[in-house]
Amino acid sequence: MNILIVDDEDVLQDVLTSLVRREGWQPLSAKTGERALEILEQEEVDLVLLDLMLPTMSGMEVMHQILDRDPDQVIVIITAYSSIEGAIEAMQKGAFHYIPKPFKNEEVLLTIRKGLEKQHLMQENRELRQQLQQRYDFSNIIGKSKPMQKIFDLIRLAAPSKSNILILGESGTGKELVAKAIHHHSRRAKGPFVTVNSGSMPHDLLESNLFGHVKGAFTGAIASKKGLFDLATGGSIFFDEIGNIPLDTQAKLLRVIQEKEFMPLGGIETLHADARVIAATNAELSKRVATGDFREDLFYRLNVITLQLPPLRQRLEDVPLLARHFLQHYAEENEKEIHQIDPLALQLLMDYHWPGNVRELENAIERATVLSTGPTLSVELLPPTVREPHASQHDSPELPSNGVSFKEAVAAFERQLIIRALRNESGVQKRAAELLKVKPTTLHEMMKRLQISTESLDL
Repeated sequence: MNILIVDDEDVLQDVLTSLVRREGWQPLSAKTGERALEILEQEEVDLVLLDLMLPTMSGMEVMHQILDRDPDQVIVIITAYSSIEGAIEAMQKGAFHYIPKPFKNEEVLLTIRKGLEKQHLMQENRELRQQLQQRYDFSNIIGKSKPMQKIFDLIRLAAPSKSNILILGESGTGKELVAKAIHHHSRRAKGPFVTVNSGSMPHDLLESNLFGHVKGAFTGAIASKKGLFDLATGGSIFFDEIGNIPLDTQAKLLRVIQEKEFMPLGGIETLHADARVIAATNAELSKRVATGDFREDLFYRLNVITLQLPPLRQRLEDVPLLARHFLQHYAEENEKEIHQIDPLALQLLMDYHWPGNVRELENAIERATVLSTGPTLSVELLPPTVREPHASQHDSPELPSNGVSFKEAVAAFERQLIIRALRNESGVQKRAAELLKVKPTTLHEMMKRLQISTESLDL
């Protein structure tokens, strides 16, 4: 912890420096306001001890300039008893506290400790806000493909609105992550994000969890309990797999969406519902409406803005980005030095059809990372389901009865491999050559021979 002591009296400088150093903190010294501002430009300072009476520039002016540069800087004012009013004014304008002269050493240390505690809490809050932003901004929903860029555009447009959102997509495509991104970029971002696990919650408990209950509402209700709609007040409520909600609960949910009110089980008082509804499902709700398993009026209430998430097999160009993202995450989590993915392993990942979508890819990379003992994620570490299709296709291909042109087959495979590498590296031939472990000039000649042009590729 760096403590900046700003005082023009040598005796006070010596005393305060000794106190600070004794506690294991690092003292920095300035006898003028100008020097204090220079130090703050050069050093990370956790707390400033600032005398109000300074030559050339007053302590109050120094404080104003410090707080203009960093409003979170913790400043403790040192002042004589005759200048207490000035110290109080300084606190009203942003100082943390003041210490009157003559002071007791323990009083100084106690004030510094409290100031450093405040600085620590502010730093934690800054880091949490930054983590939250990183977690739910679009950089965490990985994808450079056209389908994902369309999803990002829809999120940007839909998030600020008040409309209900319906997210459709196969299992493992990241529906909840998209729901959280919508919430985080909405006007309700400071409110709670509450998830309703519609698919796993027993039907007899669903209504109690959604709307709450009063004491004695049913056997075992020994106390009143708030429901998830109540807990989501001011924020968003996310229904995961909403297609699994029973019809009688659907009717009550429709009323909440239409009337913005609900009643706890066993209660007689109507409560106001102030939560944005975001729903997701991997089922085709229109078919469930046709079979009578899902209310048509609720479907249209939910289906105001729809986001259809593409399965991973429809955006294979995103596989390298996702794989490297998960590799970095799980390498850090498991304290492993794994820096790259073997090109053949990457090719296998891109050839696989990923029925479990992004979740399956993440599990595969996590498994490989945990089992890895070297700096490269190699083919042997991939799950058999990912390795075997490639082996059956390329290691022992079935030949047609009329034979096959070896040269044409090899050229077709070369062409496919080069196109995938170019797409993976956004058309940059030098990086594609590095991925294929050939010289850029060699790759250029191969592209000419195979009539491959980056302009003709959908990059």
